[in-house]
Amino acid sequence: MIKLLALSHLLVAMTLPNAITPQEMTDTSQWVSAHFGGTGTDRDAMEPFFSFVYGGSSSSEFLKTWEFKRTERKLDGSRTEHTLTYRDLATGLTVRCVGVEYSDFPTVEWTLYFKNEGSKDTPILESIQAIDVSFARGDEGEFQLHYNNGDGLFDHSYEPLQISLDKKAAKQFAPHGGRATNMAWPYFNLTWPGGGRIVVVGWPGQWAAEFARDDGKLLHVQAGQELIRTLLHPGEEIRSPLMVMQFHDGDWIRSQNIWRRWMMAHSMPRPGGELPPLEVRAASSRAYMEMTQADEEKQKMFIDRYLEEKLPLDYWWMDAGWYPCGGNWPKVGTWEVDKERFPRGLRAVSDYAHKKGVKILVWFEPERVAPETWLMENHPEWILVRGKTGLLNLGNDDARQWLTDHIDNFINEQGIDLYRQDFNMDPLNFWHDNDTENRQGMTEMKHVIGYLAYWDELLRRHPGMLIDACASGGRRLDLETLRRAIPLWRSDYAFVSRGMQCLSYGMSLWVPHFGTGTVACEDPGYYGSGHTPVEPYAFWSTISPSISCGFDMRIRDLDYAAIRELFAKWKRLAPNYYGDFYPLTSHSVSDDVWIAWQYNFPETGKGAIQVFRRAHSPYETARLPLQGLDANAEYILTNIDTNQDVQLSGRELTERGLEVVLPEMPQAAVYLYERK
Repeated sequence: MIKLLALSHLLVAMTLPNAITPQEMTDTSQWVSAHFGGTGTDRDAMEPFFSFVYGGSSSSEFLKTWEFKRTERKLDGSRTEHTLTYRDLATGLTVRCVGVEYSDFPTVEWTLYFKNEGSKDTPILESIQAIDVSFARGDEGEFQLHYNNGDGLFDHSYEPLQISLDKKAAKQFAPHGGRATNMAWPYFNLTWPGGGRIVVVGWPGQWAAEFARDDGKLLHVQAGQELIRTLLHPGEEIRSPLMVMQFHDGDWIRSQNIWRRWMMAHSMPRPGGELPPLEVRAASSRAYMEMTQADEEKQKMFIDRYLEEKLPLDYWWMDAGWYPCGGNWPKVGTWEVDKERFPRGLRAVSDYAHKKGVKILVWFEPERVAPETWLMENHPEWILVRGKTGLLNLGNDDARQWLTDHIDNFINEQGIDLYRQDFNMDPLNFWHDNDTENRQGMTEMKHVIGYLAYWDELLRRHPGMLIDACASGGRRLDLETLRRAIPLWRSDYAFVSRGMQCLSYGMSLWVPHFGTGTVACEDPGYYGSGHTPVEPYAFWSTISPSISCGFDMRIRDLDYAAIRELFAKWKRLAPNYYGDFYPLTSHSVSDDVWIAWQYNFPETGKGAIQVFRRAHSPYETARLPLQGLDANAEYILTNIDTNQDVQLSGRELTERGLEVVLPEMPQAAVYLYERK
């Protein structure tokens, strides 16, 4: 495990290349004043920034006539909560907009809540846009929208993309099938000359966003739950997606690093008050595919072999298949240990691991329910069914309470240290099938609220426990999810060196901590078995802040010495993952190019560079201008493979660039650097 000492002050020391400017903070506070008001503010002067339709009329037509109240309170030293409350005296509908303004970042967030405080059903509430704003540019330049792909089973997952939004242009976004980052990514960076905004939609379901240009100088942005058209029963409350907006000066890479810093300071799990540690996790050979055949003795044997070979092991990972499934791991819905293979439960494995200083990670997929399982047979009223597959309805209070208590007890009884939740189905049609005409979007709404409440209660009962967010890889990595969990398996597209480089490049722009499958040879189907020689290029291509490996420890003639050496080098690199991130080349899935990036701590002058010459690149040399360095300082750069040092000035490294020579095809290089 890599421990990062005194990191907290690094995250808030915004005084160097990515320092927040006074103008950005002023722009933020002025926007908050204009939209949330202040003491004595006339609400007629407050600019609307969300919208909805109620009883067939737009909120812009009536909201200023409703009873109104605004409140403000300090949450802590860096956050102030602003609440706007509107109440329709005729129907009892109350609308609350709860915003949070950050004093240490140019960032504001908000969520809308709609509650029926009347005695009968409300009129139809629909078309809720949690953000509904326009941005203006100057006379020169055009709006540029930076966005990414979501996760899919391909090398374009998380790919950063850019489009120019010219007059009358429009771009719409929505995920596939109800999982928030399935093929779409709800994180956007909008720039124009002299200005920009990061806009993020936090919703673990089916969201939609549109960026639309008029024929002048305005760009209109709307986002919310894709479908919501419903009446509310007396006492019923719903919410909108979480919206986050960060202000910046138009430099999109600089603003991405301010976003990363905000994520680490305010929007990532911090067990024990610290950022998630950078660790190594391992599973039996070929991951979950052999868990269906695993038993207590095999698990112990693999743990022993990792430790015998002195490979770093922070967690032993027990993936899908430890429950009764007849060798068919997708048969989920009986969340009990298979006593034929684990007669003493998983506790026997966890106790064994704990005595050796290793923690336990265990896989669950509670939302999907297969036929002929305990849940399907004992509580069909909790399950939304299409064909033979079921979705456990987390919007059902009884189902959520049972799941919370059951998993809580399971964690305690089996000695589990890290809870991993997967989700291998698209829920959208299950939700829509169970909506009625005047309650469209409500099944999704209640499920999403229940999902977040389930995790919040698990974390309350297990303070300091990490949750691993998985959904066929990274298909549910919205901000609400990432505030509660870390993605230790960023995509089911894994192990391919070129593709893993691409995914690391794109994801690092937004998410500081993630994991993937790490291998030691260039073979797309490789999990660590066989007698293939260790290849550093494959290892460096597939590493990440969290390593997940599956070497076949039954094979004793693997080159474990070479693997140990690579892990030791990764430990030297790993602390840099929480630094600022700079792409040093274009993103490309082509096999005939170089790709490179840099991590930098301007506060300490330390950082790292990863460089890859791909298998069919004809070029042996690249010159890479570095970012974020002090031009007047000297830097010592160390090649992590050769341990050779070179001293160069910050000015030379940023203006002329670092010359990297890689004669082999393919080949990787890793450099660590430190300011003198």
